Amino acid sequence: MRALVTGAGARVGRAVAIELGRSGFDVAIHYNRSRAGAEQTLQRVREAGGTGWLLQAPLDTVEGCQAVIEGARARWDSLHLLVNNASVFEPCPFEQLTPESWAATLNANLRAPFLLSQGLLPLLEGPSITAGAQPGEGNLIVHLTDIGASRPVPGYAHYSVSKAGLEMLVRAMAVELSPRVRVLGVAPGQVCWPEDYPEQRRAQIAARIPIPRVGTPEDVAALVRFLSLEAPYLNGIIVPVDGGRSARY
Repeated sequence: MRALVTGAGARVGRAVAIELGRSGFDVAIHYNRSRAGAEQTLQRVREAGGTGWLLQAPLDTVEGCQAVIEGARARWDSLHLLVNNASVFEPCPFEQLTPESWAATLNANLRAPFLLSQGLLPLLEGPSITAGAQPGEGNLIVHLTDIGASRPVPGYAHYSVSKAGLEMLVRAMAVELSPRVRVLGVAPGQVCWPEDYPEQRRAQIAARIPIPRVGTPEDVAALVRFLSLEAPYLNGIIVPVDGGRSARY
């Protein structure tokens, strides 16, 4: 089994790569600048019993996306799971957004998943590895969206718009590409904090989660593994991993 995980050098991407390695996948560990982090992910994948390899490229350019596609094609003739996890998450007040910062966020968070999905589609169209899949049903693309796609916070308009677009991409791709390829979205809530996030704000957010704690990257990883191996009839939906926060007024 083969999986490509973008932004796998840290946080959620790392957890997904490790979980997939533990489940028997050969994992392409994509990174942009965090080579040391990607190497640590690769080591953890191997310790979990899996295999993997590193794939470096920026995803905010068309050329970088093409490099990922060509790297995967050069190594593999088939792909069972593409996890579009990498994203840009940088705050900027709305009135200070520039065309350049707007484009940079949407290019990395929305255009890159589109380009990678389109370019790797021929590798994904083989027989599904998901238990219970029927003949003619293909493999899986998972887009990592965010609770911010429907619940924006100040300073992240460009990020929220990019993730809202990605949720629509999940639905549009599922309608057009199935059954050759399934497409799903996974929407984490608070599963890991930005390093500089204020403690008071952390406590306020955690208090609003019906399960009164924050989640972990491993919670997301476990869902991705389940969707890829055990859920052949799930398609075209966004699955929240947020302890119920998205259900709260």
